[in-house]
Amino acid sequence: MQHAIGGSSLADILERILDKGIVVAGDISVSLVGVELLTIRVRLVVASVDRALEMGIRWWEADAALTGQTQKLTQENAMLAERVALLEKRLAGVGA
Repeated sequence: MQHAIGGSSLADILERILDKGIVVAGDISVSLVGVELLTIRVRLVVASVDRALEMGIRWWEADAALTGQTQKLTQENAMLAERVALLEKRLAGVGA
């Protein structure tokens, strides 16, 4: 009796998964007396970088933590918060 992956090593299986890609999706919901308290959605894609690019997945290019732009984004966020506060103050003065 021979298994489908009997002749394959773990490296071969991993290579196939990375080459083809695999998607795991699931939802976990916690309810009490018919009231939903918590929902956890899990989406996992396992693929090589080349395969991910073919699928149009490139989140690592825009992730500030991976591109070293967290400080820049923090400063930009603070500047925008100041501008919003100034605009709100001006609007409050116009309505008075």
